[in-house]
Amino acid sequence: MSDAADEPPVPADEPPVLYERRGACALVTMNRPRYRNAQNSAMTYALDAAFYRAAEDDQVSVVVLAGAGQHFSAGHDIGTPGRDAHLPFERRAGLWWDHSDKQGAESRYARESEVYLGMCRRWRELPKPVLASVQGACVAGGLMLAWVCDLIVAADDAFFADPVVRMGIPGVEYFAHPWVMPPRIAKEFLFTGDRIDARRAYEIGMVNRVVPRAELEPRTLELAERVAQMPRMGLALTKRAVNQAEDLQGLHAGLDSVFGLHHLAHAHNAEVAADSLGGMDVAAMKKQAGA
Repeated sequence: MSDAADEPPVPADEPPVLYERRGACALVTMNRPRYRNAQNSAMTYALDAAFYRAAEDDQVSVVVLAGAGQHFSAGHDIGTPGRDAHLPFERRAGLWWDHSDKQGAESRYARESEVYLGMCRRWRELPKPVLASVQGACVAGGLMLAWVCDLIVAADDAFFADPVVRMGIPGVEYFAHPWVMPPRIAKEFLFTGDRIDARRAYEIGMVNRVVPRAELEPRTLELAERVAQMPRMGLALTKRAVNQAEDLQGLHAGLDSVFGLHHLAHAHNAEVAADSLGGMDVAAMKKQAGA
């Protein structure tokens, strides 16, 4: 969820995601810094293509996900000129039909099954380790991108929040909250919508390391290179083992169940409020947050 940040404009022909290989590491960078890397569909599908590219490249052992500019990602795009939720895209993550010519809950459910829950689930299963390099805002949909990564390195200026309960919605679509933090902490995080800083995120086990902002990229790449020295198959199987353990603890089923509640909230908002987002635009969200 973002408005324009104090960043220079990105040229119209600049891709929404940048891809660079550095040794055994693929650096995937979200590239909408003017809008705090708010995630429109164009960015989401570009991320998907970048992850596929990294998965298929035998020279890549580890992937780093980063955000250009001052912020990692301020969430889903609900208010920039590039918002494209109404447009059709070639579907990659599931078998739900095109949402763009549908209405109501059918449209919302089909789209979010694809670009939010479906994409995040597939990215979590990428058989190569993925590290998130997080600075500034990691909010709402930004959490989803960080949480599908295996390791998170946070700058000391990073902050994390899921304020969408202010919309009457029980958290973002990829509802991993009770698995990335203790349940009572998850409830406080959601009930208040308040930010937690990088140090608090480290204390509750959400991030692996906190580093000075100026050292974020080199320290993340240093960790990525260390991981890349391990055998490829060993890394893939180890990642699969831990993911399976999380799923046995209920993550997979939990995501499904809360996704249904998420869409019940959208449908309720569409009946009683101005729209399915509860009538809250970026300005209203900021006012409630005291930002």
